[in-house]
Amino acid sequence: MSLKDQIDFLGQLRKMHAFNGLGRSEGPADSRLTETAGFGPNPGALRMFSFVPDGIPQRMPLVVVLHGCTQNAAGYEIGAGWCTLAQRYGFALLLPEQTRANNPNTCFNWFAPDDIHRGSGEVASIRQMVAHMVDHHSIDRARIFATGLSAGGAMTAALLASYPEVFAGGAVIAGLPYGVALNVRQALKEMRHASPRTGRQLGDLVRGATAHKGPWPKLAVWHGDADRTVDPANADALVRQWLDLHGLPEAPMAQNRVNGYPRQVWRNSSGETVVESYTITGMAHGTPLGAGAGEQRYGVAGAYLLDVGISSSYHIAQFFGLTGRVYQPRSAHHTAVSRRAADATHGAAPKSGQEGASAESRSGKRGLDVGAVITRALTAAGLMK
Repeated sequence: MSLKDQIDFLGQLRKMHAFNGLGRSEGPADSRLTETAGFGPNPGALRMFSFVPDGIPQRMPLVVVLHGCTQNAAGYEIGAGWCTLAQRYGFALLLPEQTRANNPNTCFNWFAPDDIHRGSGEVASIRQMVAHMVDHHSIDRARIFATGLSAGGAMTAALLASYPEVFAGGAVIAGLPYGVALNVRQALKEMRHASPRTGRQLGDLVRGATAHKGPWPKLAVWHGDADRTVDPANADALVRQWLDLHGLPEAPMAQNRVNGYPRQVWRNSSGETVVESYTITGMAHGTPLGAGAGEQRYGVAGAYLLDVGISSSYHIAQFFGLTGRVYQPRSAHHTAVSRRAADATHGAAPKSGQEGASAESRSGKRGLDVGAVITRALTAAGLMK
């Protein structure tokens, strides 16, 4: 993290409130997020937080971001860096939050039939939040995506299965396939040892969730091969589930390395990547953090937020097709245009190298690395594990 990003993060921490003895916030932890109480029917009794960047002159994509167990929406956003990405590339965020009344560990209930079936429970609440975002903001209905960690990752799979016509794609980090568990006992069993179902059997679990016949959302799968919380074989099962839905062979069509980690790719007949899988070698249970484009880093390491040298958030946004253009807030754009017009009127030439510098290249310059010092200080203060 650059010095500026570290200072911004500490500024956000000053606004955090209601910490309990375990170092977790019981309330909204980041002023960039807005809570909406009256978003409509809420059968899953979830909280709704969102972020809409300023100055975007056109219809925006929307990314639904689901936190993991023991986390909340704002804490996961800070850790994974999603607001920074959303502001930079011009897309909106929806961050549902679990409550302790629903689950004492604030896990999304990805294994409860009443919470993962279309029209009921938590998936229905999240679907209503999406509808509220579409109705109240300039959201592109064709570019709505979902991603999540662990229980949030498994709930991401449930969203894609329950509302495949709503989501263009998803990304599951350290999660499980849809439908493999329908109670707590089965959930714990699948987390320890993924069931050896065939791709067809796994695909049937999704096909049985709705009357939808396709096309199906695309999917990215991320998992650490040293994960002892969720068996990494679940990543393979999840890939097989969605390959079956897309009618693709299990053998990857391309393989490469990204930031040193193996990536497998499957493409449809049009050449579009519709399934991809990252194996983060040596990583335990958590969301991978690190560099995105160039030297730009996203997020802050903490519990289940692991700095392993690759930003899953950035690469997921790239998989969704959201990183093609860096946006400036409208006010900043108008100021820059006015300055160039004034320079032209007075015959002034821009300073050497100034005109071609992009927002991303400027923000990507790295300052003094004080991340380790700050992390130790936050840990000692009980604000981070």
